[in-house]
Amino acid sequence: MQYNSTRNHKQTASPAEAVLRGIAPDGGLYLCDPATLPLDPAEMLQKDFAGMAEAVLVRLLPDYTPEMLRPMIAAAYGKFDTADITPLVMVGDYHVLELFHGPTCAFKDVALSLLPYLITGAKQLLNDKAKTVILTATSGDTGKAALEGFCDVTSTSIVVFYPKDGVSKIQERQMVTQRGKNVSVAAVRGNFDDAQTGVKHIFAEVKPTEKAELSSANSINIGRLAPQIIYYWYAWATLCRAGKINPTEPVNFSVPTGNFGDILAGYFAKCMGLPVGKLLCASNANNVLTEFLTTGRYDRRRPFYKTSSPSMDILVSSNLERLLYLASGGDAKMVAEKMQELDGQGWYQIGDTLLKKIQNVFLCGCCDDTMTSETIKTVWERDKYLLDPHTAVAWAVAEQHKAVLCGQTVVLSTASPYKFAPAVL
Repeated sequence: MQYNSTRNHKQTASPAEAVLRGIAPDGGLYLCDPATLPLDPAEMLQKDFAGMAEAVLVRLLPDYTPEMLRPMIAAAYGKFDTADITPLVMVGDYHVLELFHGPTCAFKDVALSLLPYLITGAKQLLNDKAKTVILTATSGDTGKAALEGFCDVTSTSIVVFYPKDGVSKIQERQMVTQRGKNVSVAAVRGNFDDAQTGVKHIFAEVKPTEKAELSSANSINIGRLAPQIIYYWYAWATLCRAGKINPTEPVNFSVPTGNFGDILAGYFAKCMGLPVGKLLCASNANNVLTEFLTTGRYDRRRPFYKTSSPSMDILVSSNLERLLYLASGGDAKMVAEKMQELDGQGWYQIGDTLLKKIQNVFLCGCCDDTMTSETIKTVWERDKYLLDPHTAVAWAVAEQHKAVLCGQTVVLSTASPYKFAPAVL
């Protein structure tokens, strides 16, 4: 099995190489077609979280044997404070998928607890003795989860870049107080997009040597994205076991979205056979994705807002590139052209046929800080459940589409409300 760059079919890598490199040499993202890697829902329904993790990862990363993966999975998810790993809670008319039970209280833990094992495993598979330097831009949660995951992992070091005034105080303190001999943190004067662009430029300019090579812990790394597919299957299975749905009944997922990785994992799950109805792309006031999914025009030339949901304060959503590639049937030339246009002129436009294909699966909506606060207040007073600001955005967008949604809807809760205590208060 080979991965190829979203921008050039000739830029290929084995699954282990894709995990270790993080990003393709041409700046594209490594990808294979998840529709060619189906999972049997009936078989998945019989598995616990660890079993689902193994099934998903063996499909997407077949260089890793089940015997390699099992101890990795056990070690990664032994750090969570609940045996369910990602429990599903009924709140009002929705099911809230709690993804914040890991060591840093954010959904990134589900993937970043496992990624260090996948990278060290890739180095073993490839007999790679060079030091791997992890470069990661963060809008808040990825940074701490990555620092925690890679802390003192042999043959690796990690540098995290975050926007100085663009994360919550708790997020910042989580990062700058991280212990470990191989960890570094740098504040960037600018926003997340500035930090992410800087990291991409380093990847483009710095070539690997025998002594050191670069990799990433962002969701541009397929090893970071793959574990996020697991909890979509787990949410569906939980609903089936509770008698809320039958196994063939589609489920909708409302996802707070910034860099497009979390919701893309849901699309991967759908391509691999999960009964998914609609994927709701929920944005805050930085609503570049809402405009794109409505009009087909992606335009980052707009005001940047610092919001109460800072992990979504993003104007350049890197993983959207993977969706364009998959929805276009693998048109790498088109993807490369659009990414060039975005980099050069700040915007691009896709055709109506491709847009309609994307709109068949994705709904969208946005929610400003006022609506976010009102949603937190309403849900607390009515249901006695506390939403963090990012989860509140996803809840509000689910409400916007309530009249057209069929079946059960799951709202992804991406962080503990206590990580954003002033905003929630």
